Amino acid sequence: MESVIIIVFVMGYLAITLEHNIKLDKLIPALIMMAVCWALVALGIDNFTQWFDSSKHSLVEGFGSLVHADKMHLVEETLLHHLGKTAEILVFLLGAMTIVEIIDYFDGFSTIKNFVKTKKKKNILWIFSILAFILSAIIDNLTATIVLISILQKVVKNRDERIWFAGLVIIAANAGGAWSPIGDVTTTMLWIGKKVSTLKLIEYLLLPSLLCMIVPTFIASFLPAFKGEIDTEEEETAKSPHSAKMLYLGLGAIVFVPIFKTITHLPPYVGMMLSLAVVATFAEIYSKSKFSISSVDGEQAEEHALAAHHSPVHASLSKIEMPSILFFLGILMAVAALESLGILFNFASTLQETIPMMGTELHHEGVSDLVIMLLGVGSAVIDNVPLVAASLGMFSEGLDNELWHFIAFSAGTGGSMLIIGSAAGVVAMGMEKIDFFWYLKKISWLALIGFVVGSAAFMVTRTLF
Repeated sequence: MESVIIIVFVMGYLAITLEHNIKLDKLIPALIMMAVCWALVALGIDNFTQWFDSSKHSLVEGFGSLVHADKMHLVEETLLHHLGKTAEILVFLLGAMTIVEIIDYFDGFSTIKNFVKTKKKKNILWIFSILAFILSAIIDNLTATIVLISILQKVVKNRDERIWFAGLVIIAANAGGAWSPIGDVTTTMLWIGKKVSTLKLIEYLLLPSLLCMIVPTFIASFLPAFKGEIDTEEEETAKSPHSAKMLYLGLGAIVFVPIFKTITHLPPYVGMMLSLAVVATFAEIYSKSKFSISSVDGEQAEEHALAAHHSPVHASLSKIEMPSILFFLGILMAVAALESLGILFNFASTLQETIPMMGTELHHEGVSDLVIMLLGVGSAVIDNVPLVAASLGMFSEGLDNELWHFIAFSAGTGGSMLIIGSAAGVVAMGMEKIDFFWYLKKISWLALIGFVVGSAAFMVTRTLF
């Protein structure tokens, strides 16, 4: 039965990787994979000899000798545990995405566009790379890429010139997302999973991530594509008089979340919901519309719908990428099924024994640097979310172990090497119709250099902490 579950997982994974070829949205195989894997676990529970307790991060003793009812009870408890952990991530992401959409509703990001005063391509490259690095740490790399490419479309009118900037924005955004607990979905998973803390994450990864952005940008600034000047339009005025205020309020509210977690020791989604409530309150005050977030029935429904149409919160919630949320649900819960059977736990041991050790080991149990760097290379080929989810089940190290910080860096920045390897790359590909092979020839080598330099910097600096 274990073999069947693994086959279902691999087939689903393949369908996710080839979504553009088979013309099937990746959320569909992710949800099918989740449901079928757990169904097979429940149907074949009496055939399994081991069970992995995620809450205690160890195998359950004497699982094979338990009666059917006790095994099913354990399955239900484990399923509920994983659903709760997954829901923490999804609710957190929903809050962050809504705040960003509220900022966009007030055209808050036009404030950033006004910072670009130069016409030199090299200067614009550095401005957008630095903005991508900083913004992705605050509002996550996916959102930062969407925002900056939207601004680029107003600043650089020639698409052939603009896609070069977009390529470097992808590298910078992924590098910026790696050192922040809210900068990348995978880093958020490690943070919420209590594998990394905010301060240690910044200590370990700020310098490697910075080099991962600076080195490719520096090399690119000498390329012919970034020589000369561009034609710029006259500045456009913001659509709302409150755009700057909402930008700073929204970004400040998201930055407040790690502080709230540190003070209260509550899960991050609690702080994110508080931040969302505060931002939504000001959004409603500024938009001067009265409404209730909850739905209403009866004769007031039509009037409510009209009010909601003008509500910034309702407008923002309607733009949330629900397919992405459901994809994360499916993939995380499918990985949880493999973890619960102890498959990932056993795979970790095999991996560590098979892969030869490099010069410096990460910790006393001997997970080699090569294993983690291969994880980074793997995240360029397939989605980094399930890779990190798998690593959570494969390794049992405690909070702030060097292993988790290197995984955060590798999975976060390794995806830049292919345009389909990260959420930032995929969204840029969609917005600018960037060709896979164009990116492979023109940008991938820069991303690889950044990844290797950043990894080397991590190996050197980790001894300082």
